[in-house]
Amino acid sequence: MPPWSRTYPGVRTGRASRAQTCSDVCHRGAVSAGTESPLFPGKHFISTVLEALETKTTMAGALGRRYLMRAAMAGIIIGLLYGAHYAVVSAFAQITVGGTSLYLVGRMAGAVLFGWALVFIYYSRSELLTSNMMIVSIGAYHRRTTWGRALRLLGLCFVGNFVGGLLVAVLLRYSTLTEGATLDQMVTAVDHKLAFVADGPTGWGDLVVRAVLCNFCINLAMLLVYNGLIGDDLTKSLVMIVAVFIFAFLGLEHSVANTVLFTIVGLQEGIDVGLAAGNVGLALIGNFVGGGLLIGLYYAYVNDDSRWLREGGPTS
Repeated sequence: MPPWSRTYPGVRTGRASRAQTCSDVCHRGAVSAGTESPLFPGKHFISTVLEALETKTTMAGALGRRYLMRAAMAGIIIGLLYGAHYAVVSAFAQITVGGTSLYLVGRMAGAVLFGWALVFIYYSRSELLTSNMMIVSIGAYHRRTTWGRALRLLGLCFVGNFVGGLLVAVLLRYSTLTEGATLDQMVTAVDHKLAFVADGPTGWGDLVVRAVLCNFCINLAMLLVYNGLIGDDLTKSLVMIVAVFIFAFLGLEHSVANTVLFTIVGLQEGIDVGLAAGNVGLALIGNFVGGGLLIGLYYAYVNDDSRWLREGGPTS
């Protein structure tokens, strides 16, 4: 599509008026190329997300197999670094200084290490379910996709993430990498996560809150990465590492990470599938609220200038 006929991504309108071009909007006083409006400072972010959505939607349709492979790579990355996270925690937990275990130090070190998972996923152009929740929500708001197509994309992404995590789980099952203290840490974490479901409504609410905050952190980081204000890769990486550190250290609930962890432990020690499915289901709901609604739809709305333009916008 030539640039002069490209639909302006900031306008949420019907089918007919979506033909309004960037030049039309700029003529009415909106942001011109290379500048940001102080009233709608997130326009670059929205535009970047919508471009990413177009690529993802195309891949999930015409190139579905390749899209699944990219999603599987994200699952592999999550599996490897989550396993390494628990290995670091267990290593520090076995060290004592003055009679005190360094378990908490291990949790901090492990959370920093796991933070690199999001960096690896971003720079390898892999597909992670939880960040895609924000992207499809913005696309649905701006009518660049339907909720049906959005759910299909998310469903394919989750399947791919699971397959990648399953591959790691199978490899670990036939190795000694998670034996001993590392597996003990994983089993303890799984028991804690399943207890949320077993505890009834109180535990369910706790789990959902943790899932909301988890994906809020993840997608807040992606907002900062996509908004064009951070130019260097080091700062982008630090933003993503800090976001994952918060969720890992505080014990927030990430649907994909939980799925991978349950698969690893399930293949080695067995697991209550019903409780695990309940945990993942509640985590999916909370993750969508945190990333899809509190970040995606929120920023789509506050940066939607269509009503402003229809009412005349700024005077030229």
